[in-house]
Amino acid sequence: MTSVTSPAFTQGPGVVIVTGGSRGIGHAISALLAREGHAVAINYAANAAPAEALARTITEQGGQAMAIKADLSRPEEIRTLFARAQELGPLWGLVNNAGVTGARVRVEEQTAETLDALFDINVRATMLAAGEAVRRMSTRHGGRGGVIVNLSSVAARLGGLPGFAPYAATKAAVEAFTRGLANEVAREGIRVNAVAPGLTATDMVPPETVKLAETVVPMGRVGHVDEIAQAVAFLLSSASSYMTGSVMTVSGGR
Repeated sequence: MTSVTSPAFTQGPGVVIVTGGSRGIGHAISALLAREGHAVAINYAANAAPAEALARTITEQGGQAMAIKADLSRPEEIRTLFARAQELGPLWGLVNNAGVTGARVRVEEQTAETLDALFDINVRATMLAAGEAVRRMSTRHGGRGGVIVNLSSVAARLGGLPGFAPYAATKAAVEAFTRGLANEVAREGIRVNAVAPGLTATDMVPPETVKLAETVVPMGRVGHVDEIAQAVAFLLSSASSYMTGSVMTVSGGR
């Protein structure tokens, strides 16, 4: 039987864009990927200080990184993000980490405006960023292949905490998109997978949720951002070379 190996499955560390890469899970992902030898484009929307501090730390430790401002609710700024990231070299990976929870209110209290803001970042930006990545990485377009990792949530399966049904819907959309895009580009050297964290200690999680985890999570605790980052790094590595269209759940058993 003839064996065909895609460039994306054997290539070593390269340039990776991490959207929302300066805080919480994104910060942990950016730092870990840099330690593993990747050049990291750290995207942020408004607050430059954390992104620039992280990029500076990475470069001082001998790595490559740059902080890039881009509001992902604006399609033209997504294009700018990818153009700026090319200063680090050819694109090899994209981590669609940026996301918002939206207004924590019941569905009958949601408005078109609150839903637009939620879907613009969690769904539309994920799709547009993936499209920019495919145009650069796909062998169909002259690229060398690469990897896309989307951040989902166990909310996609569980429906979310009270008040977060629309957020859960956006993450279900991300998982459906992950599987569909994976099938679309599987023979173009690109693997596409997702990570679905459970309750994780970030500034997006209210204090009462940490207490809730003691009863609803089988392991009895919230996750740590580094535990999510490890899953993302695995999916970007050659250790996951036969994985595409998959969703890795990292939730303490929930």
